[in-house]
Amino acid sequence: MSKPYEGAAMLVCPLELSDFQHVCAVIVSGHKVNPCGHTLLHIGKSWSWYVHISGPYNLPKFMPQSNYMRYLKENGKREIRRSPIKLPNPKGAHEKLHELIEKPWIWGAVVHNCTSFEEEVVRAGGSNAGQYFNCPIAERFG
Repeated sequence: MSKPYEGAAMLVCPLELSDFQHVCAVIVSGHKVNPCGHTLLHIGKSWSWYVHISGPYNLPKFMPQSNYMRYLKENGKREIRRSPIKLPNPKGAHEKLHELIEKPWIWGAVVHNCTSFEEEVVRAGGSNAGQYFNCPIAERFG
């Protein structure tokens, strides 16, 4: 049995600086081991991508908009909510994402997880958006 689709690690970030004018935190349901859910970033408007970190010591994964429904279906997830995020410094977020795709993310379950990965990107973009509890289902990303 093949592993469910989670996107692909990228050697080069497919996103342009202009894509960071549209950014949303996307909260999806979790699974048995992770009842808190999962956070992804949706970046770009017409040519958009989802980026997230999934699992211990993994590189960030990217998936085009066209594969998002596949991701939800194969992982038994459903979208719970989207929160738009205004980035005063899109260049900072773009540069941070470029930096993060070069090294595996050290996963820490409740801390240093999917939410903290997304927070690092948007905070580099000048936003204070994030989650206090790092449990995506429990609170808005804002």
